[in-house]
Amino acid sequence: MMKNYNKSLLTMALLSALTLTACGDGKDGQDGAPGSPGAPGTPGTPGTPGTPAGATVTNANNPADISFEILPADLKINGSGEFSIKFKAMGKNAQGKSAAFTGLDMISLYSLTLKSNSSGSGAPLEWVNNAMVQDKGSSMYCTLTGTYTSRGQTGNACTLVEDPSAPGTYTGTWTHEGAAPIMYANDDLNATHRFFLRAYNVKDDTGTTLADKVLSARIDYIPASGALVDASGKDTVTDAACINCHGEADGRIAKIEAHHNYQSVENCVACHNPGNQPDETQLADGWLFDFGPMVHRIHAGHHISEFLSGDAKEYFGELGFPGELSECTSCHNNGPSWSDNLYREACVGCHINVNFETGEGHSEFDLAQADDTQCKSCHGSGSLSPALVHNVGKRAEYAELFKIEPISAVVTDPTADDGKKTLTVKAKVTMNGAPIADGTVLTDYMTSTTRPLLIGNVNPQGFVNGDLNLRVTDSPTLSGGVLTVSKAFNDTQLTGTVYVTGEIQVCADKGKVVKCRDGSGNPVEGLEFGIERGLANSAPIAYFNLDDPMGATVKARMDTASRITVDEAKCNSCHQNLTHVKGTHGVTEFTQCMNCHNTLYGASGHAPVDYDTGEVDADGNRIFAPVEGLSFSNRDLFTVAHRFHSGNWDAGRGIPAIYLDKNMALQGYPGVATDCFACHQDNAKFFANDGGLTSGKRAIKVSRSAEEYITPVAEACRTCHEHSDAAAVAHFRSNGAYVQGEPATTANLPVESCSTCHGEGKAYGIDKVHTSSSH
Repeated sequence: MMKNYNKSLLTMALLSALTLTACGDGKDGQDGAPGSPGAPGTPGTPGTPGTPAGATVTNANNPADISFEILPADLKINGSGEFSIKFKAMGKNAQGKSAAFTGLDMISLYSLTLKSNSSGSGAPLEWVNNAMVQDKGSSMYCTLTGTYTSRGQTGNACTLVEDPSAPGTYTGTWTHEGAAPIMYANDDLNATHRFFLRAYNVKDDTGTTLADKVLSARIDYIPASGALVDASGKDTVTDAACINCHGEADGRIAKIEAHHNYQSVENCVACHNPGNQPDETQLADGWLFDFGPMVHRIHAGHHISEFLSGDAKEYFGELGFPGELSECTSCHNNGPSWSDNLYREACVGCHINVNFETGEGHSEFDLAQADDTQCKSCHGSGSLSPALVHNVGKRAEYAELFKIEPISAVVTDPTADDGKKTLTVKAKVTMNGAPIADGTVLTDYMTSTTRPLLIGNVNPQGFVNGDLNLRVTDSPTLSGGVLTVSKAFNDTQLTGTVYVTGEIQVCADKGKVVKCRDGSGNPVEGLEFGIERGLANSAPIAYFNLDDPMGATVKARMDTASRITVDEAKCNSCHQNLTHVKGTHGVTEFTQCMNCHNTLYGASGHAPVDYDTGEVDADGNRIFAPVEGLSFSNRDLFTVAHRFHSGNWDAGRGIPAIYLDKNMALQGYPGVATDCFACHQDNAKFFANDGGLTSGKRAIKVSRSAEEYITPVAEACRTCHEHSDAAAVAHFRSNGAYVQGEPATTANLPVESCSTCHGEGKAYGIDKVHTSSSH
């Protein structure tokens, strides 16, 4: 090994010497001349460009995230010819941008034709479902295999193919023998058609299938020309009318519980049309399936309950329509065709006790009617037209027929009753546009003689106590169009600011206030606004300083826009008017409601909360039982409104329209219970800068006889939430709340810390957790 090693060293030395000799000075040599370029290599095959990230999506967290583009030119449903469809589906990627929706594996297609009806029975225009008219179901499936399995049935479907070169673009073709189910050989291709599709098996990003239906926008068009149609002339009810009560989510009707929401009345007619008729048993129970008559029947609910039976009675026999059932335009808001197109079935939707075959119930003459050809003879115009018979719009038209305008409120000398003084109120009264005449017996025109003028104290913070009510029967005089009413009160009550308004209902007919009773004291029948459905007075609120007639007054909190978060117009959009809501009360606005429903009343007329046990008594009546440990002792307006609309109510005065069932689930409320802005102003800020309520409310009195108060934020939550259990109450108390059963003895309470987590913009802010889409 030593020998070889030495040879290696010698070799290295020689190489080093040679190298040094070649370089001479140790520097690099000059570059040589460039060589000739080599021949170019063969170009490689270009790769297929990849789909950009975010350009496609396969899931959606909301049905509204998916849209479909369907053009008449890409839709062939022409009679018995060849069927085909082409459409594009778009979704939203993680950045909220539009992206092609890929991976659809099943859809269904709906095709309707609008046809004239000259049969003499039914509406002049009717939607005809082109599958239903052939007894082929209501729609046609398209799947990847050309067959379907749904609801326990298997059958042929059109074949759905996604274009691999254009993600999100789909075609559907019918490859089976015969015409596609939604193609009708006798179809009129020059008539207006309606088409939409439904996508199935769409999942959110957790892999859960969306509950609400994923629907395309419908297209109304004429197949023969491909022209789009703006207005069909048939749709007398718009989605906006339904949204007034049922709520809105992403531009669609939020809550239609049947079939888990087809989201638009213009989709509902795909199945609910004259081709869908109940069998004899269903008809006897009270079912109707054509859309107009069916909606009439459902919304009539408890008004016609005695004529319903079976499932029909169970489903809607106790449904309480929130507005006046006769105010047709609360739903029919899209032109006059609802009153022009008259047919019997639409009428018996509400007038269920009319039998047109025998004539029973059809006028005082029991007129039988074999078809609809004669309807217009009586009801086409004049006093028997639907608009006049139902007094449509009359309440608004007559709003100023009876008006009370407060002039003064003063304290006069003490009465004979020790410790009391007399409050005298004067008000200008106009009736039928003129000052009320001297000698008028005002109570003759009133639906109830117990209804008072509304008068109450306003404390320095703007909160009211409505204990100064005067009835128009309290020592009244009428002179020169001025009503004067006097009554004795405790001296301590007659100080500071008082408000004065009115709560009187009168009878009215044919544009005039009229007497409610005849000479024998019996109610006058046939009035547009009679004793059972009175017309509220107009009564602007006024304020007076009892200590100094010329002194400053304090404005009530409910009359101060910056301290109100609820929207009176939204109440009326569903209820139509507050008069109807309060029955015999002459209420039209919140400043009248506050007389009873205020923070200082200290009691509740509906203290317990009852729920439907699911059982019935020997007479078949539902049995309600109290929710243990849950009661209320105040009449504050938000408490009452929250409680009633969330089912936290009692059944002591009859079965409530909105209630909790045996599972404590809310029944009867037409909208989304978590949508605060169904009633509150859009973008309302509920919390003030100090963490308390924007209203300035910091305490609510819960006793009529003692100084006992609770804090308002926790009470606002408790009145609406179903989780008003011991854990919830403990949570309230740990955040500074005084609660029912454990009140404070002062109204000077600290602000609760609820807004720390639940204020607007916070992690659990009510603006985030309470929306029309949260459940």
